[in-house]
This record gives sequence, structure tokens and C-alpha cells, in this order.
Amino acid sequence: MKYVLVIPDGAADEPQESLGSLTPFQAAKTPNMDAVVQAGVVGRANHVPDSMPSGSDVGTMSLFGYDPLKFHTGRAPLEAAAQGIELGANDWAIRCNLVTIMNGVMQSFTAGQVPNDVGANLVKLLQKDQCGSENWKFYTGVSYRNLLLYRSRNGDAPFSTDTQSTPPHDITDQDVAPFLPSGPGSDQLLELMQRSVPLFASDEANAARGRNAATQTWLWGIGKRPALTPFQERFGVHSAVITAVDLLRGIGRLLGWDVVEVAGATGYLDTDYAAKGRAGIEALKDHDFVVVHVEASDEASHEGDAAAKVEALERIDADIVGPLHAFLKSQGDYRLLLSPDHPTFLRTKTHAHGYVPVGVCGTGIAADAATTYDDISAAESDLVFEQGCDLMPWFLQCNS
Repeated sequence: MKYVLVIPDGAADEPQESLGSLTPFQAAKTPNMDAVVQAGVVGRANHVPDSMPSGSDVGTMSLFGYDPLKFHTGRAPLEAAAQGIELGANDWAIRCNLVTIMNGVMQSFTAGQVPNDVGANLVKLLQKDQCGSENWKFYTGVSYRNLLLYRSRNGDAPFSTDTQSTPPHDITDQDVAPFLPSGPGSDQLLELMQRSVPLFASDEANAARGRNAATQTWLWGIGKRPALTPFQERFGVHSAVITAVDLLRGIGRLLGWDVVEVAGATGYLDTDYAAKGRAGIEALKDHDFVVVHVEASDEASHEGDAAAKVEALERIDADIVGPLHAFLKSQGDYRLLLSPDHPTFLRTKTHAHGYVPVGVCGTGIAADAATTYDDISAAESDLVFEQGCDLMPWFLQCNS
């Protein structure tokens, strides 16, 4: 049996006036996604518990079958795993965004998609500023996405599970003051953020970017290493993940998956969709279960760009879902699952709580009456996973 999960990140949404009161899924031409539910079923799943902040760290953990209320310890530790960074039992990982804040307002949580070389140099400045401290270590990631580690030297750390932080992508165009880190150790995080301001202003390549220049760091997603039971141990399948995002790479590595790197996969709207589709087909030749994650739909939501979100969904449909489904049907027994990790509303440009549409077809899945894969048809379905972590065990059953 072959299994595939396609994740159009953050694709679930509300009806949009600019799209004729349709949701992006409804407005997009997605014949291949529709074919999945026509051959199988449509339903809905809630991957983010109400008590937790909505984000891909929580949503994808649930989507992969792990209860985030039990296993989630923070976003940054997952991204540390993506970089092969080992965390000690008392170490803490912290996500370090390069952001643009003007007059106290979050103008860009990506610093205008800061180029890799500019971002890497800013992180070097941060580490040089901390050269006298043996506890703090900055790690360069991709573009605006970087990491900060607190290495405990004596078993102690200033942080706890009560330390609070807010993802910068959830406060675009908002006053940042109410969302600054708080709780144990937050004074140290705030000091580091404040010290980054003059450092970034002194960098000529950064300053030359004008209004897109990074003005400071934003520290968030703090946590310790999680303890996840290997996926193959739980479900008995050899797995691979295709993504351009460190978060998904990290979760995959912690679960024991192979991480497939794809040239041209950017984690943005300009990603090479077709290359991801081809990589998924190739990975199926020596894996039982393949996950293909696409960040573009989420990025379009964060930018409030409805047309770009529709285009991303159409590209996912044509270049990933269509070719993968055709290949699966040629291989014998299979199952194909479509599911976002969480909604991301164009209206607010932020992640949201709530159900996402689920589409499933393949061996052992009896077709229902659904004809389209979208938020509205999913809302009318009797197939409901109130705890999203229950979806994966159901999907991976060999027979219904």
C-alpha cells in the first residue's frame, strides 16, 4: 500500500468579497482535488486545540497523528532539529525572525523577504555581539528565519513553560507592544531584541534596502526538545517529507522520516510546484508514505493576496495532486489525503483556529456524494475529526 499526504499550508479560509463571495478553494480551478473527493470522501478536521496558538507547528503535529497537547513543546525546537542541532535536556531553542518594525508597528515579519546573504550577515553581527556569553548561540537559517539557542551550563535556565511569545506573522500591521515576550526570562529576550536595533542599523547592505530593511530581531516560539515516538514504530510505514520549510524538516527528522530536498523549492509563492510533484513520485518508489508540503498558500494569506492564494492552489492541483494521483493509481493499492494544517485568513493575514477541509480517496474508501473539495462542502460532511490527531491513524488503516 502506498500513501500520500498533500498539505496546502494555511489554505482554508472564509468567503472573499474579491472572489465573488467564494472561498479560495471554491474560486480556484482544482479538478484534480475535486477528483479525489469524487472518488472518495470529503470531511473536516480541527488540527489546532482552542487552548493553543494556531500555527503550523501545532497543526502539522496534529495532522501527522501526534496530539499537540501532549507532545508540543514549542516551535523553535522543531526547527533546530531541521538543522541537525542537538538540544540538551535543559537547553532552550528560540525562533529568531528578522523583521521590519516602524513606529511600533509590525510592517513585515520577513523584513521584505530579506535576501539570504544579507540575513546571514545580520545573524553574524548578532553572534559577534554575544561573543562574551557562553549561554547564547545564534544559528543562520534561510532568509528571515533563524534560530537562537540558550545552552544551559549548570542545569539552570531563565525560562519555563510560562514564558510567552507571539509569532510575528500573527501581528502584521499591528502595534507590537502588547505582544512582546513575557514571563520568566522575557527580560533577557527583550534585551537581545533591543540590542539588535543599532546592530542592524549599522549594516550597510541592510540599510541599502530602504523600507524593506530589517530593523531588529523578533524572538518567539521558545521551547525544549520534544519526545516523539518514531512514526514507523507507531504506524509501520517508511516515510519521506518534501518541504522547503525548516519546521516541517524538523518534525520529519524527529519522526524518523527521510527529508527530500528539491531544487527550486523556496517556501514562497515562486516555488517550483512541478519539481515537488516529480520528487513525490520518485520518493514513492522506495517509501510507503510520502508527505508533500507547500507553503505558498499560507504566504499568500499572510500578504492578504487573494489572487495569489487562488493561483497557488491551482498550481498545487495541476503540478502536484494530479501527477501524484495518476502515479498512485498505477501502483496498485493506495490512499491519497488532502488537508491543510490550519486556516489562514486573508482578512486578518494571520493563522486562525477552526476546521480545515479533508479529502481522501483510495483503497477501502467508499465514495460519498461530494463533488468538490472546498471549505463549504467539507462543512456539510458527516466525516468530522474533532481532534485532528485522529485523522492519521484512520487514514493509514489498510482497510476501512
